[in-house]
Amino acid sequence: MKTKVCGLRQPENIIKVLNVGIDYAGFIFFEGSSRYAGQPAFAKWMADNDPLFANTKRVGVFVNSGLDIILNTVHDYHLDYVQLHGNESAGYCRELKLLWSVSTLRKAIICKAFSITPDFDFSVTDEYADSCELFVFDTGGQKDHGGTGLKWDWDKLSEYKGNTPFLLSGGITPHDGRRIQLLDHPQLAGVDLNSKFESEPGIKEVDKLSHFLEDLKA
Repeated sequence: MKTKVCGLRQPENIIKVLNVGIDYAGFIFFEGSSRYAGQPAFAKWMADNDPLFANTKRVGVFVNSGLDIILNTVHDYHLDYVQLHGNESAGYCRELKLLWSVSTLRKAIICKAFSITPDFDFSVTDEYADSCELFVFDTGGQKDHGGTGLKWDWDKLSEYKGNTPFLLSGGITPHDGRRIQLLDHPQLAGVDLNSKFESEPGIKEVDKLSHFLEDLKA
């Protein structure tokens, strides 16, 4: 099972998190977030330290951003994935994928996040299957676009019948590893961790991550 740690923004802390052995490192490019990573100095650090990410994919998280902003950020921060965490339409995702198919700029894989509420209809994900290689199912009904620390009802996963793999997100704690092991869904590819593993917004507690991964992979 893959592990993504999202909301990273401090180089020294990032190095410690990478040493734990994660699969995806997430960086938030939504200015309204307390974990915002869009500083020029940080972009330079990311671009200058490609070897650190040899075994970890870099994911940029965007919320209703312009296509030009995404293209430039992927280039400047050497991103491998873009995670669209707002109200982006399926047409928007297709247009982004098309732009990369004809461009010489650095390309990224598109991931779409969905906010899961009790009445969420998973069939809306079908429209995104031709442009997005990965989904994220996060807690819905919140205005902060993730990082709220709140869970949703994971039993609702049984309603998802699509073929696109997904990461489980939303309020996962250091004590949830064994519970997640018991989830039985063919498209569950991994987990997306954030606020419950922090000492402050954007700074992750490595001991908590290590213990969680031990439980998850036990």
